[in-house]
Amino acid sequence: MKIITSILVLLATSWSFMTFAPPVTVNKTESSVTWHATKVTGAHFGNVPISDAKLDYANGKITGGSFEMDMSNLTVEDLTDAGSNQKLTGHLKSDDFFSVATFPKAMMKITNVKSSDGKTYEITADLTIKGITSPVTFPATLAMVNGKMVTTAEIKFDRTKYDIKYRSGNYFEDLADKLIYDEVKLDVKLVATP
Repeated sequence: MKIITSILVLLATSWSFMTFAPPVTVNKTESSVTWHATKVTGAHFGNVPISDAKLDYANGKITGGSFEMDMSNLTVEDLTDAGSNQKLTGHLKSDDFFSVATFPKAMMKITNVKSSDGKTYEITADLTIKGITSPVTFPATLAMVNGKMVTTAEIKFDRTKYDIKYRSGNYFEDLADKLIYDEVKLDVKLVATP
């Protein structure tokens, strides 16, 4: 009976360790989110600071996690003219786009992870923008670089699912060269020490 009890205790302890491994804290200064948006006449890109992030990591694999973006401090990086830059940045923060005064944060929370080797992943997550949550699925990679976990992902989402319809061809006709495409891309890099 003692042997059976010991085995059960060992299994319960192992299961608890695997399931409830503490999250890995992400280094916000080394991590980044770069946004890319396109329109008929060109493209723009910029950065969104990460205000909070963590990764669940167990048995050599990412098992979950989340990160929060500080929309109130998003930047435009492709426009060098100060006036044009300020105008676009202000417009992106307005109700035409991200309604930053009402929704200063955007959030992504991982809901499902698939990986056979611990290096390449297919991740599904709930992306919340303007208080609206919709799932996204995207590829990601994990590499160990100088003792640090470096996770990179390319996340594409349809902005209209988050009530961002300004100059969308799905909602407005005859936009011609004023059309802004619905797909937005986020290049995400999360750096953490396991």
